[in-house]
Amino acid sequence: MTDSNAPGTTKRPNVILITTDQQRGDCVGYDTRGVSTPHIDKLASTGTRFSTCITPHPMCQAARASILTGKLPYTHGVRDNGRNLEERYGNEGLGGIFSRAGYHTQFIGKAHLTTHETFEATGHAECYNSVNQYPADWGGPYFGFQSVELLLRPHHHCVWSDPPYTLHYENYLNTDGQGRERWEKAKVHANPASLPDTTHLQVWRSALEDEWHSTPWIGDRTVELINSRANDAAAEPLFTWVSFPDPHPPFLAAEPWSSMYHPDEVDIAPHMDLDLDKRPWWHRAFLESPIRKNVKRPHAQGGQDWGESLALTETQLRDITAVYYGMITAIDHQVGRIVDALDKSGELDNTIIIFTSDHGEWLGDHGLLLKGPMLYDGLLRVPYVMSGPAIPAGKCVDDPISTLDIRATLSQMCNLDASADNGTSLVGLMQGTATRDFALNEWEVDETRSGIGMDLTTVRSQRYRLSVDLRTDTGELYDMQEDPYEMNNLFDDTGHASTRAELMEMIHSRPDDQVPVAPRVGWH
Repeated sequence: MTDSNAPGTTKRPNVILITTDQQRGDCVGYDTRGVSTPHIDKLASTGTRFSTCITPHPMCQAARASILTGKLPYTHGVRDNGRNLEERYGNEGLGGIFSRAGYHTQFIGKAHLTTHETFEATGHAECYNSVNQYPADWGGPYFGFQSVELLLRPHHHCVWSDPPYTLHYENYLNTDGQGRERWEKAKVHANPASLPDTTHLQVWRSALEDEWHSTPWIGDRTVELINSRANDAAAEPLFTWVSFPDPHPPFLAAEPWSSMYHPDEVDIAPHMDLDLDKRPWWHRAFLESPIRKNVKRPHAQGGQDWGESLALTETQLRDITAVYYGMITAIDHQVGRIVDALDKSGELDNTIIIFTSDHGEWLGDHGLLLKGPMLYDGLLRVPYVMSGPAIPAGKCVDDPISTLDIRATLSQMCNLDASADNGTSLVGLMQGTATRDFALNEWEVDETRSGIGMDLTTVRSQRYRLSVDLRTDTGELYDMQEDPYEMNNLFDDTGHASTRAELMEMIHSRPDDQVPVAPRVGWH
């Protein structure tokens, strides 16, 4: 292996990819919602941010497969949650190409590259029914990453299981045999600062001390990794995917984050009416589907339907928004710790940092909570920031991009030997030598999981968002410049026929490289 620090060689940059789960693109300090994220904001001011970055898929598993591989969902086969990415695609993903280039590769946090809740054991470490097959000290390799420290139960709608049905985070909770007690304490409602208790199923202020939550655990593991390499001049360059499972629902946080934002003072969605009569057929069909409501989830806490948003009152939405903001600020605190550790180790100036999310969250838009086949901007658009060597400072790019562009971008910046994918390097956009017209999102909505069947494809240009069901040629079209809250569906408006046709051409320009859908092995 070549010494990256040997005389006559150029020191290769470290890369830290930081992702969150279900964070809206407007829920960062530099955007519009009033969320405090000073450390992410500093990355944006010292680097480049992209104001129109979309997810290639609105569900966790498929979106993460696209980040890993740089491929659209119909090209890697994971068209929905509950479908597993094939190892051959995973090994050509970010972990694999960096490992082959001589980097030390590590994944910390929520991977969700394979299905957690499966019908039968799949043999994967992230499968509830297979994890017991792995030794207690297992730490990789996994999908091209040499080392991993993972969560098996990243969200508190899950029931606890004792070892050996655990991974690294659960083992940390169970350090002294008190894992189950801590897991249950996290579900206990606390009412700091004399705030009234929350009433919606999906939100509460947690009684579990902050140190035991996953966000600081992930921060600790990342800081430890950086510090362990600080005095090793011959250490390989580092590629680490740091994956926080928050602010995914259920929405909960400990102090000080849980009361940081007062519910009466947060800004909430300005349009809370479902207005289903103004939307395409699938909005109502998805929400009212008895199939979706009857999916059996044996690992769900208390037999609750955690995919059900329930009716939202203003009070409930204010509680949800306040805790959601607190979860994001808690993550930002850990981002600051990671950057500080890089600075103290002398590696900050030689480290590319990316901050983004797998997908967004409705957060009350049009009366909706969580996620589904209604690709409103809050769900579709995610934050995206890059900072580091050769990245312009203080720049904002408005051209539409996608998180699947990460692999192509890093391949160019780090001079990696990587096979072709569906992404496009962002280097030209950052340097001002390229432009981008659109980005794509696609989802095979499955009757068995969502209660409706669709080939739902979305294109986002700088001005418009078009979503169309290719099976029925029905859809929705919004002018994001004149109608940012997506109130007026222009899909059948004759005055916008040419715009719709142009956007459809963008959809049909998709490469003809689809592969068969991966088999359904579970629900999520």
